[in-house]
Amino acid sequence: MRLLLGEILVESGLSSERLKKVLDLQKKRGGRLGTLLMRLNFVTEEDVLKALGRQLGLPYQAELGDIDRELALKLPITYAKKAVVLPLRRDNGTILAATSEPLNLSTLDDLAALLGSDITLCLASSEKILDTLNRLHSEDMNKAEETVQEMEEEDLSFLAAELDEPTDLLEVTDDAPIIRLVNSLLSQAIRERASDIHIEPFEKEMIARFRIDGILYNILTIQKRYQASIASRVKIMSGLNIAEKRLPQDGGMRIKIGGRDVDIRVSIVPTAFGERIVLRLLYRESALLPLDQIGFTGDTLTRFNDMIVRPHGIVLVTGPTGSGKTTTLYASLSKINSPDKNIITIEDPIEYQLKGIGQIQVNAKIQLTFAAGLRSVLRQDPDVILVGEIRDSETAEIAIQAALTGHLVFSTLHTNDAAGAVTRLLDMKIEPFLISSSVIGILAQRLVRVLCKECREPYQMTPGEISELEIKTGAGGATVYRAKGCDACFNTGYLGRSAIYELLNVDDEMRQLIMKNTDATTIKALAMERGMRTLRQDGAARVLAGITSVDEVVRVTQKES
Repeated sequence: MRLLLGEILVESGLSSERLKKVLDLQKKRGGRLGTLLMRLNFVTEEDVLKALGRQLGLPYQAELGDIDRELALKLPITYAKKAVVLPLRRDNGTILAATSEPLNLSTLDDLAALLGSDITLCLASSEKILDTLNRLHSEDMNKAEETVQEMEEEDLSFLAAELDEPTDLLEVTDDAPIIRLVNSLLSQAIRERASDIHIEPFEKEMIARFRIDGILYNILTIQKRYQASIASRVKIMSGLNIAEKRLPQDGGMRIKIGGRDVDIRVSIVPTAFGERIVLRLLYRESALLPLDQIGFTGDTLTRFNDMIVRPHGIVLVTGPTGSGKTTTLYASLSKINSPDKNIITIEDPIEYQLKGIGQIQVNAKIQLTFAAGLRSVLRQDPDVILVGEIRDSETAEIAIQAALTGHLVFSTLHTNDAAGAVTRLLDMKIEPFLISSSVIGILAQRLVRVLCKECREPYQMTPGEISELEIKTGAGGATVYRAKGCDACFNTGYLGRSAIYELLNVDDEMRQLIMKNTDATTIKALAMERGMRTLRQDGAARVLAGITSVDEVVRVTQKES
């Protein structure tokens, strides 16, 4: 007699009380027992699949092993994702397929008809199957270079219609060459972790470039005759006016590639040789990283955590464009977000949607500026306010008044270091006593590329490098690493980025200095006396830890005078 699924799970460690609770729920609402147990976090998908395997006599595979790529790609990706099934390989005259839905009996019949062979099943997690499907179809998608070569032989007389909903581009089968080219560029950019795509017109050609880990790389040369068609296709996808070629236009789109949601900001500007297109790729998952995964360590993490739980005051994050300020602010809000707090942001633009947080988009056309938005937000009974950027004295004054009246305010400034933020506020005609009373901390940051662990090369740090990084003692002959390059990191030597920080804590002594209208150099000197680590010193610590290279830290930081 076949064992019941619940009995098998109890034998594997599920408590009888929990099983009874879910069985009662199943009687009331219906549904599969395994699904209900997983929704309540009583068991994992692996637990259910192993139990189903035992019940049905099917093997469970934690790893899928060798996959016949040609066989797997015969199954349409739309069907494979819906059925959560993946043909693996031929085995003794039958096809072995992995599924996480063995109780869906029609799958066997569908596979046999689609692949023309008898099917045997094994069990694997849905995440493993879907990740493998996305990877296989992503690799199979035509690369941009191949598409351009094919386009040279085709007549480009039309463009396809607008993509209304975010469709997974791996599932698009349109044959129009321009559509395939744009989709291929997007797919390749996401596969290579690019943050921006630049499509730049010149006199006789167009160049496509990707910004990967902060550095621009030439990817593709495109014939000049496709320039207007590519610009029109991007405008259609992002809802812009395809007839307007003389004025700058800004738009956006949301796409899916390989199951990943990506928001794209589009900027098109006219140049001497035609329209220049820049697409900023915003990966939703990157905005939700905790503070300790974006670069905060040790004492800096502890002190910053103390600042962001204060009931009131201003926390400023400074750095140039592209230094990760928004990611740090979102990570901070995610850390303190809870049902008992009312958090409202004013941003230009809203880069990521944050669950449970009210987000307002600045719109200069209707006079919804940072200052106007901030005034309205104060009437919304907020506990925490994020102002995307303090650009003028009006915004600064309102933010400071908000902090002084019991709100915690986060914002950004474009300054080179933490101490420079005080000078910038003074330049905006903010009274020193208001700055000293409201600002509780200033964080300066930069992004450094992380060395690829597959190919980084160890070597002994030279005296010149020790001097350059201003390491005072203990580093003589230290083993550090430099970039080399391999297939895993696209021959750059780096894979991903991490932030380095300079955190200035505004204590009583610092407040007295600010009240005296003191210059940034004196403020920084006092902060360093009280334990602040500069950007270069924090970078040097990452070099000694083997995370990044000397060249990277020197590239993004300046030597202290």
